[in-house]
Amino acid sequence: MALIVQKFGGTSVGTVERINAVADRVAAERKAGNDMIIVVSAMSGETNRLLGLASEISDRPVAREMDVLLSTGEQVTIALLSMALEARDCPARSYTGSQVRILTDSVHNKARIKDIDGSRVRADLDAGRVVIVAGFQGIDEQGNITTLGRGGSDTTAVAMAAALKADECQIYTDVDGVYTTDPRVVPEARRLQQITYEEMLEMASLGSKVLQIRSVEFASKYSVPLRVLSSFEDGPGTLISVEDKNMEQPLISGIAFNRDEAKLTILGVPDQPGVASRILGPVADANIEIDMIVQNVAADDTTDFTFTVHRNDFAQGMEVLDKVAKDLGAREVSGDDKIVKVSLVGVGMRSHAGIASQMFSTLAAESINIRMISTSEIKISVVIDEKYLELGVRALHQAFDLEQK
Repeated sequence: MALIVQKFGGTSVGTVERINAVADRVAAERKAGNDMIIVVSAMSGETNRLLGLASEISDRPVAREMDVLLSTGEQVTIALLSMALEARDCPARSYTGSQVRILTDSVHNKARIKDIDGSRVRADLDAGRVVIVAGFQGIDEQGNITTLGRGGSDTTAVAMAAALKADECQIYTDVDGVYTTDPRVVPEARRLQQITYEEMLEMASLGSKVLQIRSVEFASKYSVPLRVLSSFEDGPGTLISVEDKNMEQPLISGIAFNRDEAKLTILGVPDQPGVASRILGPVADANIEIDMIVQNVAADDTTDFTFTVHRNDFAQGMEVLDKVAKDLGAREVSGDDKIVKVSLVGVGMRSHAGIASQMFSTLAAESINIRMISTSEIKISVVIDEKYLELGVRALHQAFDLEQK
């Protein structure tokens, strides 16, 4: 007998029919002898509906009350799923985050989990019940309802698996696993049987939307085996776990890309100590997150400074940089919001040289100009023009034989 935590997202429980399908799946697992904890999201569209109601009431609703409102979405789902299981003679009990006592900090709308009291859940499991837990929510020390931010149900599931020492945490989505890249861009993309936490963290941070990044961080920290599966078709999915030292790792596991990129450049800045801080400080003060950075020093003791931001922050970033340029006496400010980031990810890079040169030569053969480069131990990222995204990803996928097992 194993303890399995399963998480079902909004599309998986989006209708009564789909909730019944989830109940069939869960009941079959329980009948096979496994202890089951099920974490669910709100039904698809429900969170947006609640946000819409709030916007009709107030332009700037209080964060605490938004958490009270948004947490009701999952409450509907846990009750319906529990009813569906009971109708199948499968004993079940539903819990909100506060009933479990998923203790969080007090940062409303994006709280972080501090502790989980698993005693009530454990008692129900021992009594033979399936436990249904509302994802995305918790409670702070003062008894206030909190929410974990978009995608927080993944984090709830992994946290429950860690707290109860589950054998596996299974995340059911509308895809059947993690692929070498987006199959909509490369039809030959292959589902990966296994990937490491490190690789999945990189893929998630670089644009892969399969898993919420905080859930992968949590799984890595507590060594919780994660598996991504499809709610709509059977299959083994993709296992995310620690690196297997006894198994030779593939050179590259996947290609991630992010369309939400923009590039800002300030030219002709006097090259002096602290200049980077004077440029990036005002950007950070405007709550604009910075990704890649490149600095070039010219012969005339000036520097050109380029960095990337989310495309939604492009206009505000340009305004901030124009002011910085005047303060520093810079020559010019320029920007480009028609760029993308493409990244190779793989722990196999650690023991192989020449990955970067192969990547660069592959793109060059397609006449794709590289505008920026960033590397880490297991990834290489490049910024290219948006119009070359699909061509570049397809060429790299073929060059590194990612369609082959």
